[in-house]
Amino acid sequence: MIKVQKFGEFIVNHRRLIIIICLLLLIPSIIGIKATKINYDILSYLPDTVDTVKGQNILTDEFGMGSYSIVIIDNKMKDKDILKMEDKIKEIDAVDKVISKSDILGTSIPEEMLPDDVKEAINKDGTTPILVTFKTGMAAGETLDAIDDLRDIVGDSCKVSGISATSDDIRILLDQEMSVYVVVASIFCIIVLMIALDSYGVPLIILGGIGIAILYNMGTNIVLGQISYITKAIATVLQLGVTMDFSIFLYHSYQRQKEILGDKNKAMATAIKETLVSIVGSSTTTIAGFLALCTMSLTLGTDIGLVMAKGVLIGVITTVTLLPSLLLVFDKVIEKTKHKELLPEFKKFSNFVVNHYKAMIVVFLLLLAPAIYGNNNVKVYYNLNKSLPDTLQSVSANKELQEKFNMVSTQMVLVNKDMKADTAKQMINEIKDLDGVDGVIGLQELLGDNISKEMIPDDILSIFENDKYQLLIINSTYENATDESNALIQKVNEIVSKYDKNAIMAGEGPLMNDLVKIADHDFNSVNVTSAVVIFVIMIFVFKSISLPVILIAVIEFAIFANMSFTSYFGTVIPFIASIVIGTIQLGATVDYAILMTNKYVQNRKNGEAPKEAMRLSVQDSIKSVIVSAFCFFAATCGVSLFSNIEMIGSICTLISRGAIISMVVVLTVLPACLILCDRVICKTTKGLVRK
Repeated sequence: MIKVQKFGEFIVNHRRLIIIICLLLLIPSIIGIKATKINYDILSYLPDTVDTVKGQNILTDEFGMGSYSIVIIDNKMKDKDILKMEDKIKEIDAVDKVISKSDILGTSIPEEMLPDDVKEAINKDGTTPILVTFKTGMAAGETLDAIDDLRDIVGDSCKVSGISATSDDIRILLDQEMSVYVVVASIFCIIVLMIALDSYGVPLIILGGIGIAILYNMGTNIVLGQISYITKAIATVLQLGVTMDFSIFLYHSYQRQKEILGDKNKAMATAIKETLVSIVGSSTTTIAGFLALCTMSLTLGTDIGLVMAKGVLIGVITTVTLLPSLLLVFDKVIEKTKHKELLPEFKKFSNFVVNHYKAMIVVFLLLLAPAIYGNNNVKVYYNLNKSLPDTLQSVSANKELQEKFNMVSTQMVLVNKDMKADTAKQMINEIKDLDGVDGVIGLQELLGDNISKEMIPDDILSIFENDKYQLLIINSTYENATDESNALIQKVNEIVSKYDKNAIMAGEGPLMNDLVKIADHDFNSVNVTSAVVIFVIMIFVFKSISLPVILIAVIEFAIFANMSFTSYFGTVIPFIASIVIGTIQLGATVDYAILMTNKYVQNRKNGEAPKEAMRLSVQDSIKSVIVSAFCFFAATCGVSLFSNIEMIGSICTLISRGAIISMVVVLTVLPACLILCDRVICKTTKGLVRK
């Protein structure tokens, strides 16, 4: 404790130097933010051990087909103009090949000689497609830049489809919206803090300190190499909401010590000591909750978990270094802008909760079964395109591709190059007979009965064959990540395995099929892991077996209640939201329960009877819980309201609603459970004796 006190005195004595250092550190932070790559491809977070990922790597490394887009050209465009356009597209750095009808036919193949599947694929309803393949991955920076260049070349009269075009639209949309997220979150938080605190100047100082911490966190992401666009979108508002408690606690402690000690420097040194001791335990559970996301097989969890855990740690550090310095330097401003606190004392509420604790238990038991049922029946979707607005260029292009060419989803199969032609044709015919398959394009299909291999241009041949594999492209009428699509992929896999045991499936459809399997596993494992880790931490915090059980059960009930709203209102949410919300809500809001329980245990140790101990606990902690929950709500609800990317909006909707539900549950159900279980708590908690 003496060392902590000296640390506080050091901060107080060097406050101006600390502010200068913190401001200078913004320079490398901003450079780091600019240098950190943003990954817009969720499929790239599948583990490398998955066969479809291996297949995708082969397409990238050996076929130069890391991704592709189909440009839909109006047939009114003359052939010579199309060829000029192709030449310009080929000059784009990341482009590997550009294939159109002219390239397939060349000068030696009449269109009538082509198989029907191929003719339909290159000419339909007054439009013709141009295939553009990219050397780099689906959402690599080089690919997205190439999409921008491609759109500039083809103009508004042509449409660019494909997952890379979709990723580029997400990048553009997110860049437009990020500033809105931050501004709205800041305004909402200022409103909450203006009401909750006793000075109009303090909210701006607190937000300034947290804002700097957020920039540090986002700048240090450069050590990770890249982060996902989902992490980029939610990390700022999450860090703002989660670490706001620390700043409020420090300010309240500082004001209390000023009244006791009369000297602002001594008061701040003591406040730093109190705050550091208090928030270390609180932040540990929050960090542990975020780190639990790192256990996901889908490494997007690691991405979000590491960034947020790092953000909480940075938030703790800046709360006991930068914020005290700012509060001392601007102390006169704080005093001049003082006002009466607008929040009431909530005495009637604390009395009501204690006096009606049995009714609270009954309500809890009545709601438990519907909450569990609702949580277990949440509907999710895995097709990421559904989370985007119809106004995006890529969404419009993908729809036209579906409507005119019946290209809803694509599967790719890599089989042995030396497979005999008759065997390959037999395999392809079996695949064609499957429900949901609209066509199969491969080298054998392209050759047909009338065309020799020598007649095919080298650019075309290199798409379908290399020295190890030949490539089949299967056009499916089923949407990706649906039950029908997944069943079809399984049947295709069974067929090709009969002919080549080493065959590999790749492409967006098979990748999404694996995404479904892995996400289902992650949903269960990550929630269990986070609960177990936080449970173990709380055993050491409370030196009790029963209290962690009660606290985890109460917050899990809040999580179930949150998810059940989604279920009963018939809302279908993106899969990633259902996976991460449990861990985020548990890690971020269990602090409310810890605060309440700590006060209850202390009051019981001071000799108070269970009901009186709880009445005092609710009275002492209710403001902190309400302010914390509403700040968390304020920081995230703006994103849920304004985001046009449903993947991001859904996550923030669940988080903001979860904060309020956790607040209500902690202020009503938890006190009732602690009073009801008081005898058990006293017997299983070290240092607590029932009186």
